[in-house]
Formats: sequence, structure tokens, C-alpha cells
Amino acid sequence: MSHTTQPVFDPNEVIVFSDAMITQMNEVVNNFPQDKEKSALIRILHIAQAAYGWLSVPVMNKIAEFLKIQPIEVYEVATFYTMFHLQPVGKHVFEVCRTGPCMLVGSDQLIQHIEQRLNIKVGETTSDGMFTLKTAECLGGCGYGPLLQCRNTYHEHLTTEKVDALIEQYRNGEIQ
Repeated sequence: MSHTTQPVFDPNEVIVFSDAMITQMNEVVNNFPQDKEKSALIRILHIAQAAYGWLSVPVMNKIAEFLKIQPIEVYEVATFYTMFHLQPVGKHVFEVCRTGPCMLVGSDQLIQHIEQRLNIKVGETTSDGMFTLKTAECLGGCGYGPLLQCRNTYHEHLTTEKVDALIEQYRNGEIQ
């Protein structure tokens, strides 16, 4: 059984960043000249996503407030990059490259196999909250496809057998 996670947030939710998070975000902002704090946005989105697991609208609004920019400026960046999750995701997010070079070596079939194996579709999370399947426009490994990224780890030259083994390794905690 699978389920699709929908954006879940209370627009009246009050987000309060932890002191440790604020310290970390200030360290990032301090790497940029005064009046160029917006340049820290991508790194701050990463910090927030690491803390919350995904980027809800209230979290993005709080980031805008922190950087003294408009919320739409945060939304534009967060929605552009596939590495940012705008809805709750599973413990392990599998992002499969689906651009031309990877398609030529079987990424479409790999995506179908993962969907069948995990009983989910692209954009969905398994009912146990373990896996989310996403696609990416390019993971930058055109000579190593088909390619799958999970966090900061790239898995290259994939076959259905290799993917089955990866699923079990992630499930069993052999790969973090």
C-alpha cells in the first residue's frame, strides 16, 4: 500500500528556529557582503530542510523574514531545485535522473521498476515512510547512467538487480 504525501501545514503555525540553527544560518550569511545576504538562500534552505525534513510554507516564510527578503523569492528558489522537498518525504529519497543520456541507458525502465518494487509512483512515499521516489532533470553523471541519488550519494550504472540490492541495503540500515 502506498500513499501520496500532500503539503501539510497550518498557515497559522509559528516557526521558531532553534538557537543552534540561527547560529548556523548567521555563519552562512556572514560569508557574504552586507546587503548581499540573499546570496545565502540556498545554503539556508539546506539548513532548514535538514532541521525540518522538508520545506513547508511557514518555514520558507520564516527564512524570508530571517533574510529580510520577500517570501516569493524563497519560493522561487525552493521550487526550482529538485533537492528541496516541498512536502513531507520518506527517510530515503531516491531521485532518478530522467534526462536524455540516462533515458538512453534505461532510466525510464528503472523508474518503472522502482515504482513496482515499492508500490508507489513518482512523487509518492511508501506507507511505512521509508522511501520517496522523485525524478531529477540532471544529476550530472551523464556517462554513468542510469543514475540515482539518495542524499549525497550517487549510485551509478544501475540495473534492476542493483536497485533491488540498494533498496534492501537502505531498508536494513546498511547504507545511511
